[in-house]
Amino acid sequence: METHEHRLKRLRIRAWRRGMKEMDLILGTFVDERLAGLGAVDLDALEALMAENDTDIYPWFTGLAEIPPEHVDILLKIRAEVKLH
Repeated sequence: METHEHRLKRLRIRAWRRGMKEMDLILGTFVDERLAGLGAVDLDALEALMAENDTDIYPWFTGLAEIPPEHVDILLKIRAEVKLH
């Protein structure tokens, strides 16, 4: 069974190595700022979101596409934390 610390480390690495630079910056910044404070439900949601393709997540994040219901809560938390420049 994976330890909590190992899970956080794995999620941090996955957030910064997405393959799409924009998503590296969005998810990487979010996990750097908020990962340690997320509860189990949010960690599960973040993990499920990161299982999606970047080409799907980016339009959801930017508002160019409707966010699937299962990702709404975590994406709104990410949007609140990370501002596009």
